[in-house]
Amino acid sequence: MSGKRDYLQQAALFPERADYPPGFRYQPEFLSGDEERGLAGWIATLPLRPFEFRGFRGGRRVVYFGSRYDYSRQAIDMAAPVPDELMPVMVRAARWSGHAPDEIRQAMATEYAVGAPIGWHRDRPQFGDVIGISLLTPAPFRLRRPVNGKWERKTIMLAPRSIYLLTGEVRNAWQHSIAPLGTLRYSITLRTLDADFARRLEQQQTAA
Repeated sequence: MSGKRDYLQQAALFPERADYPPGFRYQPEFLSGDEERGLAGWIATLPLRPFEFRGFRGGRRVVYFGSRYDYSRQAIDMAAPVPDELMPVMVRAARWSGHAPDEIRQAMATEYAVGAPIGWHRDRPQFGDVIGISLLTPAPFRLRRPVNGKWERKTIMLAPRSIYLLTGEVRNAWQHSIAPLGTLRYSITLRTLDADFARRLEQQQTAA
């Protein structure tokens, strides 16, 4: 229990702000300049592939570690282990968000080429909290939710080297998107599993 308390105490150092949707946390300068350059150079060497969604190919390119979501089967599959180049930042990000590092079940590196957007969506329900780290280019992180037949909207600028967390209401009730940008951007996205889904998965694995 003491270890879990340590992670929660770390998360409390960067509380939510009143002007953010409930469950959204943000910290600029999570990475140093050297860390950002190192990670960007490393991502550029990865076997990135166009994001695929039920036969549609998006403009961004991605690579998964730990696990990946198969949209055609609506199932989570195993992926390559998290590489050593990413592990130190992943551990720090997990602790920053209030999670133990082993709770992170997926890491995804994404390349946003010039003009490549990400449309409105919520992450798949099999996943839990979402942690994002931004590299190279500022990006307007757009949020919206339906209220009385209209959209309530907020936009938060994600600075290079920053980190954010989606949990609770903002994770489950709000959609998010990023508009096309004029320069190259990379991101690292980390995901936990939904608690109920994780329990069912563990029961299936035990039964097998």
